[in-house]
Amino acid sequence: MGQEIAAIVIACILQRAQHINSAGGYLRVLTEKATAGQFSVGPMLMAALKANGATPRMTG
Repeated sequence: MGQEIAAIVIACILQRAQHINSAGGYLRVLTEKATAGQFSVGPMLMAALKANGATPRMTG
């Protein structure tokens, strides 16, 4: 996980802080998944957009 992705993840964690019991534990699990190649920030971003009332659109 690079610096940009880590910044996005932390921003998403901060936005959902009231719903997360252990932000450090959550970040640790996500870091382990990223190390194993099993993490993508896309779904986390889409969930954050939906939670904020935005309608995400795919372009291509």
